Amino acid sequence: MPRSRNTEGAIYMSMAMAGFSASDALSKSVIAYMNAGEIMFLRGLFTSLLVYLIAWKMGALRSWRVMLQPMIIFRIICETLSAVTYITALGMMPIANASAILQSLPLVVTFGAALFFGEPVGWRRWSAILVGLVGVMIIIRPGPEGFTAAALLCVAAVLTTAGRDLATRSISPEIPSLMITVITAISASFFGALLIPLLGGWQPVSASALGHLVLASVLVLVGYQSVILAMRTGEISFVAPFRYTSLIFSSLLGFLFFAEVPDSWTLVGAAIVIASGLYTFYREAKRRVSPIAQESAPRAPV
Repeated sequence: MPRSRNTEGAIYMSMAMAGFSASDALSKSVIAYMNAGEIMFLRGLFTSLLVYLIAWKMGALRSWRVMLQPMIIFRIICETLSAVTYITALGMMPIANASAILQSLPLVVTFGAALFFGEPVGWRRWSAILVGLVGVMIIIRPGPEGFTAAALLCVAAVLTTAGRDLATRSISPEIPSLMITVITAISASFFGALLIPLLGGWQPVSASALGHLVLASVLVLVGYQSVILAMRTGEISFVAPFRYTSLIFSSLLGFLFFAEVPDSWTLVGAAIVIASGLYTFYREAKRRVSPIAQESAPRAPV
C-alpha cells in the first residue's frame, strides 16, 4: 500500500529529530572546551563539504543568486539564531530539559501556519496551543530559580526555529532541498566564524572533540535534509507533532551519556505540551476524515 505524503512527511520529521538529537548530544559533549561559535563553524564546515559534494553529484546545485531570495535570507537568519541560542543553552542545562522546552515548537508552527498561510485552526486547537504554553511555563518555572538564562535561550530557539520552518514552506519548490541545505550549512559555518571572537575566541580542538564534531556534522546533514523534506512533503499541521519524538531521543541520550534525569516538573510540563500537540494532530485527522466520510456516504436515490 503506497504511503501518503503526510505519512512520508512524518517519517522524514522523525528522522530529522533523531539526527538533530544525536548531533546536539555530541555538541554538548564539547561545549565545555569551546564556544558555540566555534562549534557552529566547525560543524557547519564539515556539513557544508559533505552536502556540497552530494548536491554536486546529484545535480542539485543552482545559481548562488537564489540566496538573495527574501525567504532564503530569512531562513538563514532564523537558522543561525536558532543554532547559537540552542547550543549555548545545551551547555547550561540538561539536554532533556532543553528538548522539553523545544517540544512547544509544533504548537508555535501551527500558530504561524494559521497566521501566515491561512491554514484552518479551530477553537479547540487554539485551546490546545494555550494549554501547551502552560506546559512550557511549568518546565521553565518562572521565578528566581526556574526562569534562567538557559530557559530564555531555549524559548528564543523555539521562536527562531519556527520561523525557519515556516520560511521553508514559502521557498519555491523549484529550488532543490539539497541546495537549501547547502546554503544553510555554509551560512551556519560563516556566522559561527563571526561569533568566535565575540564568544571568547578560538580554543584548541582535541582529536576527540574534532571527531565528535565530524560525526555531529553528518547527523546535522541528516537533520537538515530530513526536516526540509518533511516541511515540503506533508501538511505542516500533520507533520509538526512528530517533532515530539526528539524528547524520546534526547532523554535517552542524556541518560546514557550524561547521567541526566529530568525532574518531575519537567516531565509534567513535557507531558502537557505533548498531549496538547497530539490533540492538534487528532483534530487535524478528524477534520480531514469528515469530508471523506461525507463523500463516501450513500446518497438517497433521486
